[in-house]
Amino acid sequence: MKKSRIAAIAAAALASGLVLTACSSSSDDGNAAEPAASEAAAIADDAEMEGDAEMADEADAPGTIVDIAAGAPDFSTLVAAAQAAGLVDTLNGEGPFTVFAPTDEAFAALPEGLVDALLLPENKDVLTKILTYHVVPGTVMAADIADGDVATVEGQNVTLSTADGVTVNGATVVQADIVASNGVVHVIDAVIVPPDVDPAALLAE
Repeated sequence: MKKSRIAAIAAAALASGLVLTACSSSSDDGNAAEPAASEAAAIADDAEMEGDAEMADEADAPGTIVDIAAGAPDFSTLVAAAQAAGLVDTLNGEGPFTVFAPTDEAFAALPEGLVDALLLPENKDVLTKILTYHVVPGTVMAADIADGDVATVEGQNVTLSTADGVTVNGATVVQADIVASNGVVHVIDAVIVPPDVDPAALLAE
C-alpha cells in the first residue's frame, strides 16, 4: 500500500515535470520566433523602401532627346520630321548629342509648302541633312558655348555666338539646357539650313 502510494506520487511528479518542460520549451520557441518575425518584417520593409526609391529615381530620370521632344507641345513638327528622316533611333541612342531644336513656330516660318515637301519620301536625304545640321556631337551646355564655328553631325559647321544671348547661325536660343539622358536640348526660334541646300529648289519640284 505504501509502495503504491509512493509510485503514484512519483508518477504525478514526473507528469508535472513533463508539463513544465513542454511549457518552457513552447515559451522559448515563442520568444525565439518573435525576433525572427520582427527581423523578417524589417527586411521586407527595407526592400519595399529600396524598391520605392528605385522607382522614384527612374521617374525623376530624364528621357532621351526624342522623349523630351515628343513630350513637349512645341516640337510636333520636329518629331514628325525626325520620324520621316529615320533619325528617331539615332536620337534615342547613347550619344551624347547637343540638339538645337526648332519649335513648331520656327518650322511654320519657313516658306509655304517647304515642310510638306521635306516630309515627302523622295526628299528624305535633304530632310536628314537639315536635321543633322541642328545636332552637335557631345553635351554642350549654354554656359560652355564659346563664339566660333563648331562641326555638326551633318558634317558642316554652324556658327555659335554669345554676343546677344546664345545664337546658332543667327537663330536665337530661347530656352537652354534641357537635359536629356543622352545629351542636351537648346530650343531655337528658327530652322537653320545648310549652305548647300536650296529650299526654293525643293518647292520648284
